[in-house]
Amino acid sequence: MNHLDLTLPSPAENLAGDEACLDAAESGAGGEVLRFWESSQPFVVVGYANTVASEVNMGACAARGIPILRRCSGGGTVMQGPGCLNFALILRIRTDGPTRGISTANQFIMERNRTAIAMTMDHPPATIRVQGHTDLTLNGLKFSGNAQRRRQQFLLFHGTLLLDFDAALMSELLPLPSLQPDYRARRDHESFLTRLPISRHQAKAALVQAWHAVTPLPNPPRTSITTLVAEKYSRAEWNFKF
Repeated sequence: MNHLDLTLPSPAENLAGDEACLDAAESGAGGEVLRFWESSQPFVVVGYANTVASEVNMGACAARGIPILRRCSGGGTVMQGPGCLNFALILRIRTDGPTRGISTANQFIMERNRTAIAMTMDHPPATIRVQGHTDLTLNGLKFSGNAQRRRQQFLLFHGTLLLDFDAALMSELLPLPSLQPDYRARRDHESFLTRLPISRHQAKAALVQAWHAVTPLPNPPRTSITTLVAEKYSRAEWNFKF
């Protein structure tokens, strides 16, 4: 598997980067990839089917000049920015393997990531768990949310590791989500989330080793990224479609 450590200048470009890697694999111009990125500016990103008005405090975002964007995958609304390390996996869909379906792929990827992160920490591995299907938790507090997008031959599975995020700003920008896993128990953001107490280097190294992503991606799909930004991620028709 290739790896790509590439943070682009804008939130729109970074979201487009994940989808462009999926498109490249699907078209035969790329393959399996593990990508990392971390935005230098805060922004809000809603899941593909989320309704912006119900999931985002639009007034607070406008007052602070914080962009609201939509990603191509499902899941809930999150805040991105400094301290939120993002990873994206492009994996081949194999009809005879764990990536064959949504649920089996979630279980396979989440468990491998859980094991990799647990091995970097002093905590007993049992304190790091998969909860709510696509969350990783430390002692019952969430430090990673994830989502999936599937095509015919490849899937995109991407998520965030909370390393040094601003929980107070998140509470200002995002109301409690309309859909919550049972284990959340209606806790507010600051009571529900936690920081993963490892460095960026440790987190990246753990996932690179877990996915055997040892070869740098020689040609990132920059032209496709530019096209996706222009036609999709920079447009209100996409970001505010629901």
